[in-house]
Amino acid sequence: MERLIVAAVIIAVVGAVALVVKARRRPDAPTQRRFHVPEQVDRRDFSRPDAAWLVVVFTSATCDVCRSVAEKAAVLESGDVAVAEVEHGAARRMHERYRVEAVPTTIVCGADGVTRAGFIGPVTATDLWAAVAEVREPGSTPEPHLGHRHET
Repeated sequence: MERLIVAAVIIAVVGAVALVVKARRRPDAPTQRRFHVPEQVDRRDFSRPDAAWLVVVFTSATCDVCRSVAEKAAVLESGDVAVAEVEHGAARRMHERYRVEAVPTTIVCGADGVTRAGFIGPVTATDLWAAVAEVREPGSTPEPHLGHRHET
């Protein structure tokens, strides 16, 4: 009988310890896919490599949001700013070269091709235009962080 009581106590203690350990253990966070904004591009891959600034919108013909972002970016075209749309179907190799896996992906690069601001997904005209203004003239906008390390 004593052995039965000792066994029952041991089982109860082990069970209690198991419950405490389980309660303290946090479940693993779900895996999140991370998309990235290209950090640098070769300006010779795009028209007007001599322009001071380059805005590139990586798109897909099947993406309605892409069309909207490309239209917002097109307005930025000027003597100092070149704008390029890189549609996946027509320029698949460019998407692969710069490892663009999500569209729309929009980047703003300097003359050296280094990305100064970037967005993945939809972006408002105000935010895109402010990001371009900020990289061209730091401190010129109330939100200088727009487009910086915005990855999904």
